[in-house]
Amino acid sequence: MKRALAALSIGAFLTLVVDTAGSRGSWLAVALGGSYLVVATVGFHYVWPYARRWPAYAYVIHLLLHGYAVFVAVSTVGSTLLLVVLVSQSVLLLPLPAAAVVVATVPLFHIGMSPRDGLREGLGLLAAAAFTAVVTRLLVREQQARVEMAEAHGRLRAYALQAETLAAAQERNRVARDIHDGLGHALTVVQMQIKAARAVIDDAERADTVLAKAQNQAEEALREVRRSVSALREPAAPVPLPEALKALAEETSAAGVPTGLEVVGTVRSLPERAHESLFRAAQEGLTNVRRHAGATRADLTLDYTRPALVVLSVRDDGVGRAPDGQGFGLTGIRERAALAGGRMDLESVPGKGTTLSVEVAS
Repeated sequence: MKRALAALSIGAFLTLVVDTAGSRGSWLAVALGGSYLVVATVGFHYVWPYARRWPAYAYVIHLLLHGYAVFVAVSTVGSTLLLVVLVSQSVLLLPLPAAAVVVATVPLFHIGMSPRDGLREGLGLLAAAAFTAVVTRLLVREQQARVEMAEAHGRLRAYALQAETLAAAQERNRVARDIHDGLGHALTVVQMQIKAARAVIDDAERADTVLAKAQNQAEEALREVRRSVSALREPAAPVPLPEALKALAEETSAAGVPTGLEVVGTVRSLPERAHESLFRAAQEGLTNVRRHAGATRADLTLDYTRPALVVLSVRDDGVGRAPDGQGFGLTGIRERAALAGGRMDLESVPGKGTTLSVEVAS
């Protein structure tokens, strides 16, 4: 914008020189026009950072008086173009009301003419000044819009990068939870079956039975890995939750901790996150029962009686554990419950067992 106005100022001065060539008093008009050119180019460059502050007002007032002197010395197309430069600069430097005052003042330079000529020339100059002010204002708004659009694009790129990073982190956490809850559960059962087999190694028939169960659990662990990998590509239709919990209870019973399942209320389908959250909570809870509780029995309760919630409880009669002793598995349960619009509670009483409760929105 500054370069365009400098070019217009130079063009106006050259026009002034051509208009006054050979006329009486041309040297005065050229001198005034030349000094006006210097102020309108060099001065404008230095006052630009002070837009809408007192140096800008002083600059415009000076240029207004200077332009009047040029116009009085010689009223030509060149001097009129210099006033056009003044109007455009006032729009850039001053608030809109102050720039409007400049636009209204410029036509008054024709007051010394006859009423008819002064009115005709004044209206023409007013129209030119108003048009220049409007065009300058539109150009400024267009430039501002471009800057704002570039900034908005930058923010959108930053938001997109943040969303991508967050999605990747969430997916890593989900895969970590799946591996811990699924594969960890199956390998825990395998470990316990092998331990039991070593205890009865002298009884070939019993050892073979226990090792067969360990083999089945190893195969289940392999299926769990495949399930987790396939879920990254295309989620499979989940097994109904009561059936999935029944299978978990049977596995835990086979591993040496008798486990019962009670379903309360009318079974209904759940959102995928809610289904996954409750299944993984039961899986992790029973794994902890086998690993840490020293329990003789465990019980699962799936409660559908609440209209907007489904609650799963995992109870055991083991030694109990400190409520603050929570590892990655319980953290994963809490995270899944929160994602499903619910929460997790853990109640442990030393010597009387532990109750893990998870509720999710249905």
